[in-house]
Amino acid sequence: MRRDELVDLNAFLAVAEEQSFTRAAARLGTSQSALSHTVRRLETRLGVRLLTRTTRRVSATEAGERLLQTLVPALDSIAGEIASLSELSERPSGTIRLTASEHAAQTLIWPALKRLLPDYPDIEVELAIDSGLTDIVAERFDAGVRLEETIARDMIAVPIGPPLRMAVVGAPDYFARYPCPRSPQDLSAHQCLKLRMSSSGAIYAWELEKGRRSLRVRPEGPLTINNAAMLRQAALDGFGLACVMEDQIMDHVAAGRLVRVLEDWCPPFPGYHLYYPSRRNASAAFRILVEALRYRG
Repeated sequence: MRRDELVDLNAFLAVAEEQSFTRAAARLGTSQSALSHTVRRLETRLGVRLLTRTTRRVSATEAGERLLQTLVPALDSIAGEIASLSELSERPSGTIRLTASEHAAQTLIWPALKRLLPDYPDIEVELAIDSGLTDIVAERFDAGVRLEETIARDMIAVPIGPPLRMAVVGAPDYFARYPCPRSPQDLSAHQCLKLRMSSSGAIYAWELEKGRRSLRVRPEGPLTINNAAMLRQAALDGFGLACVMEDQIMDHVAAGRLVRVLEDWCPPFPGYHLYYPSRRNASAAFRILVEALRYRG
C-alpha cells in the first residue's frame, strides 16, 4: 500500500467517526476543503461512494460501513503495536482513552489519576463520562469502567473497587407524612423517585434481596429523573424515597438529613471493573494504569 493510500484511509476514518468534515479536519489538523478533496480522491479510486453528506451530518454508506469493519481493527492493531514500542523507552508514554460512569470516575478513577499522572508526565489520559453502555471497540476507547454484571464475557475484566451496596432513603420530612416501610411490599404505599437509565431508557427497577428471596420492585411515583445527583436532591427535599448508591448518601444519613430504610434488603454486590478487549496489545502506559486502578482489598 502506498503512503498516500494510507493517508486517504485515515482521512475517511476520521470523517466517519466524527460524522463531520469540520470536526474531522480539526482532529487531523488540516482544512475542511483539503479533507473533502482527500475523501473524494479515495472514493474515485475505489469507484464507490463511501459517505453520505447532508446539511446536518455525514454518515457512512453501505460500502463505507464495509470498509470501516476492516479498517478499524487493522488501524487499532497498528496503533497497539506502535504504543507497545514505548516499552523501549525509559519513560512510558502515550494516550489512553477511558469511558466510565460519573460515579466510578469520581470515586475510583480520579483518585488513581491524581496519584499516577504526576509520576508519568508522558502519559495522557482522556476520560469520557458516560453512563450508557458504550461499545469501546466501535468508539475506539482503550478501556471502559462499568459494573461487572454489565460487561460482555469476551472482555478482560479487572476489579478496581470494593463491593457496592444500594440504599433506600427518604428525608425526615417525608417520613413525617408516611410510615417507614418494613418490607418491599410496603413500597406500594410510598412515593418512590424513579431513575431513568441513560443506557436503555428504562426505569431502574429496585433490586432487593434478603436471604434466598430476590425482588425487583418497579418504583411508582410522580417524579422521574435521569441523573443520580438530582434524584438524591429530590429525596433530601422530601419528595419521596430514592434507591441510590450507599456511599453517595452516608454523610447525609450520619447528619440526619436522610433516613435509611430496608437496609437488610440491600446486600453488597460486585463493584466496578475495568474492561478491555482480550486481543488488545497492552502498552507499558496502559499496564501502569491498570495496576494503579486494580483493587487489592
